[in-house]
Amino acid sequence: MNLTDSLQLPAMGVGTWAWGDRLYWGYERRFGRREVEGAYAASLQAGLLFYDTAEIYGQGASEVILGQLEKGSGAHLTIASKFMPFPWRLKKEDLLTALRRSLDRLGRESLELYQIHWPLPPIRVETWMEALARAVEAGLVRAVGVSNYSLSQMRRARLALAKHGIDLRSNQVLYSLLDRQPEMTGLLAECRREEIALIAYSPLAQGLLTGKYSRHNPPPLQRRVRVGIRKLKHAESLAEVMHEIGKGHDGKTASQVALNWVICKGAIPIPGAKDAVQAEENAGALGWRLTGQEVANLDRLSAVH
Repeated sequence: MNLTDSLQLPAMGVGTWAWGDRLYWGYERRFGRREVEGAYAASLQAGLLFYDTAEIYGQGASEVILGQLEKGSGAHLTIASKFMPFPWRLKKEDLLTALRRSLDRLGRESLELYQIHWPLPPIRVETWMEALARAVEAGLVRAVGVSNYSLSQMRRARLALAKHGIDLRSNQVLYSLLDRQPEMTGLLAECRREEIALIAYSPLAQGLLTGKYSRHNPPPLQRRVRVGIRKLKHAESLAEVMHEIGKGHDGKTASQVALNWVICKGAIPIPGAKDAVQAEENAGALGWRLTGQEVANLDRLSAVH
């Protein structure tokens, strides 16, 4: 008997890493609660009900904000959060404790999806899978997943969960036109074969694929350091092509083309949105589809470094 029911994830979700994060994203400096409320309202208006958060986003602030917004709107969201296996977390009970704290911040009794944020040492993959199985058995989560797991680590996770009659529902990894490792390692293909959702975080490469930034107008320093100048140059050339492709689809933007490419690849993008304008633009990636030739052209151009 399989204990995990068939949680259906939509074509796209909303990433909430920036909500409440002051250090990296500049919450309450570059944007604030009013803008986040606008992003949430616009996302709901567009029918986006899948939201991804984590206990470490804004040191829990993202979960608090998301929980308050869900309650205030009266909507029932599909919420995914994550457990960070810090090196001092050594016992399965540490996961259950962290999960209950996340639920408290979200104002929830249970979650639709709970994920291990990173496969950090010293605890084995199998140990955390047993902890996730306990969370399912306790009725605290509906489905479980992992994040940033390699192909071999994901296989170990799937087999460990299967011993408890539980499916591995997802693997959330970095994936975009500028970050195509999941294709090169075989991870994306394995996810398709095993019906594991590949959730793509930073599908716009933290803004590089929006066409907003260039070598002459770079992103803020923290992001510039994180993504690297090489990707910035590559994104510039891709943006020109995506603008041209977008013109053939009723004037879609570079961002919308980049997100639609991820969807066409069989992954679920979770772009962030700090305000209503960004949320509305993200939602414009839905309801249409790139042609096979356009996907192939973007594949070829994005592979050229």
